[in-house]
Formats: sequence, C-alpha cells, structure tokens
Amino acid sequence: MSNIVIIGCGIIGAITAYELSLIEGLKITVVDKQPPAQASTGAALGVLMGIISHKVKGKPWRMRQTSVQRYETLIPELEAITNRRIPFNRQGILMLLPSPQVTTDDLPFWEKLKQTRHNQGWQLEILDVASLEKICPQVDVKSKEYIGAIYSPQDRQLDPTGLTLALVEAAKHNGVDFKFGVSALGMKSLSDRENSSAIELETTNGAIAGDWFIITAGLGSSALTEQLNQKVDIRPVLGQGIQLHLGHPLGNSEFQPAITCNDVYVLPTNAGIFPATDYWVGATVEFPQDSGEVSPDKQILEETLKNAIATFPELSSARVIRTWWGLRPRPENRAAPVIEKLPGYDNVILASAHYRNGVLLAPATAQMVKEMVV
Repeated sequence: MSNIVIIGCGIIGAITAYELSLIEGLKITVVDKQPPAQASTGAALGVLMGIISHKVKGKPWRMRQTSVQRYETLIPELEAITNRRIPFNRQGILMLLPSPQVTTDDLPFWEKLKQTRHNQGWQLEILDVASLEKICPQVDVKSKEYIGAIYSPQDRQLDPTGLTLALVEAAKHNGVDFKFGVSALGMKSLSDRENSSAIELETTNGAIAGDWFIITAGLGSSALTEQLNQKVDIRPVLGQGIQLHLGHPLGNSEFQPAITCNDVYVLPTNAGIFPATDYWVGATVEFPQDSGEVSPDKQILEETLKNAIATFPELSSARVIRTWWGLRPRPENRAAPVIEKLPGYDNVILASAHYRNGVLLAPATAQMVKEMVV
C-alpha cells in the first residue's frame, strides 16, 4: 500500500484527495493548519470560464476541457455520496461586450472562436443588442452602449466552499484521513536511508512519513519546497468581493447565468438550490506594493460595486451583506499553474499557484497528479 501525504486542503488539496481515494491500495493523509476551504478557496467566486476562454489548444485548453467535463459528473457524484446540495449554476456564463472597450472590429475574433468551439464539440453564441435586452432585461442597454454579448451555455459557476466541504466529506467516506489544525513545519530528505527518495514531513503533531508528498498549499508551498532546496517563487495577488441582498431576482427569474462585464462579475448565490435573492459581486485584482505588502483597498472595492450598478442599475437598491478578501497564489516569471514533480525528487509533486483559475482547473489538476502517482 502506498502512503500519500497531501499538504493543504483548499479546493486543489480536497479534490486531489477525493480523486485519489477512488483508487484501491492508497493510504491518504491530508494535513492543513486551518479548516478546509480557507485562504484563496474561501474567497473565490467559482466562475468556470472554460469554453468562453481564449485558450484553444495545448495544455491550457486541455485542462479547461477536462475540468468542464469532469464537473458535470463530479457534482452529482458528490451530492449522492454526501446527501448535500452543492450550489452549481448550470445556466452558463454571459459576457457583455461594452462600447468603446469592445468594437465591431473585435467580433471576427469571437466568430472564429465560436467556430473553433463548434469544431471541438462545444457551444458558443454571439448575441446582438436586441437579443441581449430580451434575455437579460436587467442590463441597462439604454444609458450604456453595448456591441452585444457572448453566451457560453456550457460553462458553469459554483460555490467553492460548498464544493470543498463536499469533497472532504466524500473523501472521508472513502477512508482519507484529514488532520486539520496541524501545521506543516517543514520537509526533510532522509539522505541517510537506503531509499534516497525517503522524505518526512515535520508537523506540530509529529513527523509523517510517506511514499508520495503532494504540495497543494498555495502561498505556503514556497516555504516547503525551499526546505528541499527548490525555491518556487509564489506571490500573493489580493481579491475582494461583495455579497448584496436584493430580495428578488435580477431580470428574468428563470434565466440567472453568471454575468461578467469588464472583468466585474455579478453572480446569483445558491444557484440551483434557492431562487436568486442575493448576488456576489467581484472580484478585484490588487498586486503587492514595492515593499511586498498587500492589503485590501476599499476604494477599489467601491469602484467594482459602482461598475456593477452601472451595468445593473437595480443593484443600487441592494443592501451590502458582507465583504471579504483573499490572496491568490501567483507564480513569478512562469505560467500558472505549477503542476510538476519537484526537481530532484521523484515522489514530491507540486500542484499549486493557480492564480485566478484554481477552482476552474481543480479537476484537471487532480487528474494530472493522479497520473503521476499511478
């Protein structure tokens, strides 16, 4: 039996633990200093922009396609095991095309992408302004000009916290051992052992040995890899969000997709479970200062809300329920995410630094890790 140790239980750690728990002959332990779904996972909006993304080939597209396909089977699978509902919006993503940021010169690009997706077996629709106004009357097309919109009916949005908690429960059902409130203090290679790949994880609850170590600790990954003489530079990018209580659905209650305009997202909460009365608005993108420090900027969050209201004037009467922020792990001087065996170690896998696409790419990440292990 192979012993697998996973460090970190955000969405990446949780889904990796669950997918590996479906394989016989593995003993899996997950360690995290916090309860599950904290840090970047707890702050994420869960927008799964796969089909509507600009990625059309290579690894970036394969990962998106794999994830979109797996989510369609994963959500009902988890709901059956845990007997809990996971907020999962199956009504697609609508991307507004505002003028003058978007012009008619940009439409050929979308026409080409639409054809590419059709050839790949996916749907993408280009809506004119009349069609947009008909299906989304909440969009103010009178005082603000639009070229139209892109509708991706097969993309999704979900609640990252609800999903992560379901993954943990299902993995526990399959025998995974979760150790929450246990901090990873460091990793060390046991070079004096006959097995040169022997490694121990030092924790506040004692040392943990394993055959495989999978680091899914987000911003905490760098400190662990550095102790194995492999510095992986991962830096924080802050994001803020707002929850609004409107009391009734925006526009057509039967059509409540995730909507984005100029990188501002307006998302119905508890989609697929309860009728929309609350909405998430976000998320900001705030980089560290020269000193390396990063803290939430209230003005940027207010500007995000202002932009959302400009698109959906009805939100001006909504009440702010809460605001929150989190830090996204972004790799420095390389593409996100980082999914690889740590150089010099055949049994240490780094699956981290997903930046803004952790929830989107989680299923594909778990699949890649599983292939490395098995």
